[in-house]
Amino acid sequence: MTREEAYALLTEYTKKENLIKHALAVEAAMRAYARKFGEDEEAWGIVGLLHDFDYEKYPSLEDHPFKGAEILREKGYPEEWIEAILGHAEHTGVPRKTNMAKALFAVDELCGFITAVALVRPDKKLDSVKVKSVKKKLKDKAFARQVSREDIRKGAEELGVDLDEHIAFVLEAMKSVADKLGL
Repeated sequence: MTREEAYALLTEYTKKENLIKHALAVEAAMRAYARKFGEDEEAWGIVGLLHDFDYEKYPSLEDHPFKGAEILREKGYPEEWIEAILGHAEHTGVPRKTNMAKALFAVDELCGFITAVALVRPDKKLDSVKVKSVKKKLKDKAFARQVSREDIRKGAEELGVDLDEHIAFVLEAMKSVADKLGL
């Protein structure tokens, strides 16, 4: 499975620009963690790219990411990738057993939150986002209220990384694709 095939699948099911940008942000963070852990960067990137590919078409808790998992199985994607994608959503009950699955859970909500922090900056750029400002916004329950702070904390804990280091790491990974994210 190539990145190009995965991107084609993403854009077949996802038309909303912001969801595509989220997928690109998660892909970048997953690739960075794959490098850090000495894992397969291409595989981890594809998992990040595809984790929400079914969300626009199947947004309900009953369907997402279950429908996506069915589609990926039909297309012959590896079961480890599918389990990681299923595990990124707490409501599935699928345990996160691999570093890939733990990393996906850890970066998903955080990428969305960092994006929200960047968008309220005067210049709307990732370069002006600091770990301190992300932590401050995490304390503000009204800011980006749809983002689960508990999932962000739990994700870093499951991955075995300090929260401040995790935020800094994901922020740097996202900066590597800032042009694609419009940030």
